Amino acid sequence: MVVILHLLGRETALRLDGTRTNKHPPTNLRRLHYIAKEPFMEFNLNDYPYHSHRRVILGKKYAVATSQHLATLAGIEMFLAGGNAVDAAVATAIALTVVEPTSNGIGSDAFAIVWDGKLHGLNASGRSPQQLNLKSYLGMEKIPQLGWLSVTVPGAVSAWYQLWNRWGKLPFEQLFTPAIRYAEQGFSLSPITAQYWQRQENIYLSLTSPEFQPLKQVFFPNERAPKTGETWGSLWFAETLKEIANSGGESFYRGKLAAAIANFSADTGGCLTKTDLANHQPIWCDPISTQYKQLQVWEIPPNGQGIAALMALNILEGLKIEKYARNSTESFHYQIEAMKLAFADVYSHVCDPDLMKVSVNQLLDKNYAIQRQSLIEDTAITLANTGLTQGGTVYLCTADPDLMVSFIQSNYEGFGSGILIPETGISLQCRAAGFTLQEGHPNQVAPQKLPFHTIIPGFLTKDNQPLGPFGVMGAPMQPQGHLQMVVNLSDYQMNPQAALDAPRWRFLEGNKILLEKGVSSEIIAGLRKRGHNQEIASEIMFGKGQMILRHNGVLVAASESRSDGLALAY
Repeated sequence: MVVILHLLGRETALRLDGTRTNKHPPTNLRRLHYIAKEPFMEFNLNDYPYHSHRRVILGKKYAVATSQHLATLAGIEMFLAGGNAVDAAVATAIALTVVEPTSNGIGSDAFAIVWDGKLHGLNASGRSPQQLNLKSYLGMEKIPQLGWLSVTVPGAVSAWYQLWNRWGKLPFEQLFTPAIRYAEQGFSLSPITAQYWQRQENIYLSLTSPEFQPLKQVFFPNERAPKTGETWGSLWFAETLKEIANSGGESFYRGKLAAAIANFSADTGGCLTKTDLANHQPIWCDPISTQYKQLQVWEIPPNGQGIAALMALNILEGLKIEKYARNSTESFHYQIEAMKLAFADVYSHVCDPDLMKVSVNQLLDKNYAIQRQSLIEDTAITLANTGLTQGGTVYLCTADPDLMVSFIQSNYEGFGSGILIPETGISLQCRAAGFTLQEGHPNQVAPQKLPFHTIIPGFLTKDNQPLGPFGVMGAPMQPQGHLQMVVNLSDYQMNPQAALDAPRWRFLEGNKILLEKGVSSEIIAGLRKRGHNQEIASEIMFGKGQMILRHNGVLVAASESRSDGLALAY
């Protein structure tokens, strides 16, 4: 078996015995890509005909749960080095930019909730550029998801530093070690990430403008996506991570990397500048919550959509769905209808918090929830339009005896805007696509404004004591996933793994819903009779989640089976 590496302008063939033979490709090649040749056995790494069960993972000292096993190991590596849950969370988040670039990257945004005896929220989403020309959107029906018009200031790097600066124990540079190793040495691509990667081929390989070429060079070497089991890495990526580590993130916002971003923007028609990057500051905030039966459910306040989950739970609470079986038409129907009503309000009112015309307290008022609940009938109603965005997000959680972290970072869609800064590995998110072009809407696109944001870390407490972090990825699926997790835990007493694995529904628009394979034929027929327009969809449409909860002094960790994820605890 031979593996081919492209490494800093030199091609090396690695044999299984560790010997090397050198070749000489073009000297300007600055990426690493392995392609496995002569497979020793023919089998399909993406074919799983039999249902596989996962069990909860238990530990007393610490736990990590992510959507990619190498990222989980990065977090465990920090614990073994004497770090805490924040060190582990940040190291895991950094590693995910390498091992799951289909969903997040160095140029992502991020949100976090941290418990250290009380709850703290961090909103590291970025504003639109100061020089944004609104005339650029004339004639468009919606904001594009590709190109510079979709880019806001990336906030993930600022989140890593702020979290570490407040709670971290290990040196900041040490948190980057696993990610740099994965980028330099390469890693074997896991099945779900490979599937997402291949789904993006037609989108990104078809882009011909200059601003899109660096991303194609890094993520689609040889003009294709890497496949399951093939090994991918990037020395550009590794060098950029070293620069961020050594500068404490300063280079990204006010140094060498900031200049590279601003210069490429100026050269290829963007309006993101050094000033935009230098002015970025993440926002510390108090999480918002609602009481749902015995659980207190916590979310980051707007500009995020976490409030949608809280509003839906408020509406659902009085319907007493615990009297219906979890796998029943009634349970599904009432959850879907509550979510529709919540989305109708959220898409009308949630935006940059400085510009909201209604308050969080108004939206979470229990009396208002009762009014909304009265609109729910036995048949489906049409109240909101969420679109059909699939989402490009990673969620992770960590815990130790003193700290618990709920963390999420995202490109928004796939590889984001399609823009990667040359020779850096920095792929930029497309978060401006969260704005609307609707005239007079509070979330209408404008310069120096925070967009409506989909990514939402969640947290649960009970009787003022922490239970733990949880989250589900997937654009508008996220609050719907949060609602279903809380219902599964509270109303149906499921353990974290079962709560994550249970078949899901997803509201789209009007009376359109998606149902996951595994939903019973009785529920499908019952929902159809109630007026729901439904389709059976693959698991890719229902998000990917993680959870760590305290139970009788033990940390119970879970990572759902829809992802390549792994939960580990000790």
